[in-house]
Amino acid sequence: MIGRLVWIAALIGVALVTAGVQLDRQARVSPALASIVPEPFRAFSQARIASLAVVGDDATQAVEEAERLVARRPVPAEHVRVLANAQFKAEQIEQGSITVQIAAQRGWRDPLSQQAMLELALAAGDGAEAARRYTALLLNSETENALLTELGARTFSQPNGTARETFAEILIGGERWHDYFLRRGARVLPPDAFIEVVTAAKQKGSRFDCQSISRTARQLTNRDPAAGKQLGTVFEKEC
Repeated sequence: MIGRLVWIAALIGVALVTAGVQLDRQARVSPALASIVPEPFRAFSQARIASLAVVGDDATQAVEEAERLVARRPVPAEHVRVLANAQFKAEQIEQGSITVQIAAQRGWRDPLSQQAMLELALAAGDGAEAARRYTALLLNSETENALLTELGARTFSQPNGTARETFAEILIGGERWHDYFLRRGARVLPPDAFIEVVTAAKQKGSRFDCQSISRTARQLTNRDPAAGKQLGTVFEKEC
C-alpha cells in the first residue's frame, strides 16, 4: 500500500514538472503566459519577466530579475544585454559597462549590444573600435538603414580618420562580403566616407567586381551625383 502511494506521488510529481516545463516553453510563443509559470520552472518565461521589469519603475527588481535570467540561461547574448540595461537603470554604471561588453563579445549578431558598444567607443574617442562595431551592425540584416545612416555620420565624420582607416582594413580582409558592402554601404554611409574607404581598400589590393561597381555608382549617384562620378573615376582603368 505504501509502495503504491509512493508510486502515485512520483507520477504526480513528474506530471507537475512536465506541466511546468511545457508551460514555460509555451511562454516563448505566448508571452502573456510568462507571469503564470511557477517560479522554479521559469527559463524562457524569465526573459519576458526580466524585460518587463527593465521597462518598469522598480530598478532593484529589474536587476534581480535580470540576474535571475542570466543565472538560468547565461549563454544568449540578449540575456546579458538585458542585465546591462537593468544595471544602467539602477545607475550601476560601471557594472553595466562591463556587462554590455560581455554581451557584445558573445553576440556579434545582437544589434543592441553592438550599438551600445559603438556608443561607448564614440564617447571614448576610439574610432577603430567604433568602426569594428559599425561593421557588425552593417552586416546584420536586422539593423535598420536609418540607424546605420545616423551612426555612420557620427562614426566616419573625420576624413582620413582612424575609423575610416580601420573600416578599409576590415574591407580588405572581407572580400566575400564586398558586394554586400557596396550595396548597403552606398545607401547608409556618408558618400565621402564610402568613397574614401573603397579607394583605400582598392589601393591596398582589394579587387571589386566591375558589374557591382557600376551598379553601386548608379545607386550612389541618386544620393550624391558627385560621389557617384568619383566612384566611376576611381575604377575607370579597371572597369
